[in-house]
Amino acid sequence: MSNKNKLQRFAEVAMLPNVFENHEFHDPHIDDAMGNRMDIKGHWNDLVFKTARPIILELACGKGEYTTHLAQAHPENNYIGIDIKGARIWIGATMADKLGLDNVAFLRIRIELIEAFFAENEVSEIWITFPDPFLRDSKSNRRLTSHPFLDRYLGVLKPGAIVHLKTDDPTLYAFTQDVLAERNDYKILETTADFYGDVIPSPETHLLTFYEKQHLAAGKKITYTKFVKI
Repeated sequence: MSNKNKLQRFAEVAMLPNVFENHEFHDPHIDDAMGNRMDIKGHWNDLVFKTARPIILELACGKGEYTTHLAQAHPENNYIGIDIKGARIWIGATMADKLGLDNVAFLRIRIELIEAFFAENEVSEIWITFPDPFLRDSKSNRRLTSHPFLDRYLGVLKPGAIVHLKTDDPTLYAFTQDVLAERNDYKILETTADFYGDVIPSPETHLLTFYEKQHLAAGKKITYTKFVKI
């Protein structure tokens, strides 16, 4: 994508009513399309969705189409896609806005700051779909299933909340298994190194992201791990 198109999308995404941004680290205030400041932590259902439904996050949501598809499939839930790159979020946010979905929103922040924007027990479920695996060992703590990130999720997840990981990267898959084996606050419920070669009773996991379609077309196997906060 050209820099001109990126700048145009940045400008457009800032005006979408379902996109919220933060410009200061560790500040729970976000700005809506009208420039209004909202203290959002613990108040997503009240201030954004206007309806009390379970809140489900997609972390590193990229183009945001998976967040939007989940919101379409499950109107009984509220969905929030989180990513720092506004040019990517533009795609899913524009789609959701055109569809008139009132149960989907997007938040432009770094995922490291998740505890600043969600209160304890505010989140019912997390999806992590095809994140950057950060393959260098020196960057392993940046993986979204590393100990530091799992600790952050504990601060916002309800007891019994589910976390899903889908990835085409075998290193991240094996890493996640090892990390979860070291913890007593999460428990693996389902896991497979070949999702489409196995039968897993979770229909929503068969929705395909942009990147998943590319991986499958290239003949890669998709791994899946489902674990629960104890």
